[in-house]
Amino acid sequence: MHIRDRLPNSDDDVTCIGCGATVPRSEAREYDKHGDRWSRDGKRFEYLCKPCHRDCCHQPRDELESTLVDAGAGEVDTATFFRRYFAVVTDEAAE
Repeated sequence: MHIRDRLPNSDDDVTCIGCGATVPRSEAREYDKHGDRWSRDGKRFEYLCKPCHRDCCHQPRDELESTLVDAGAGEVDTATFFRRYFAVVTDEAAE
């Protein structure tokens, strides 16, 4: 298998979710909000430019990504997101 087979459209431009810069795919890093970038079936990845990727904390986040997904991060307006996030966090704290 060639690298081109594993990285379709590897020459396309992508948008960094950290800073909004448009960079060639070869100059970006894949980001999987579900934390499992190795399971590729049916996934559509987001991307970080190399400087934003270097600035990321690469330590475990204790289910932060799933909490953000449950709260609707990036899919609902800010007020709704904070209301949902608070509900998720306080429900988890009560357990």
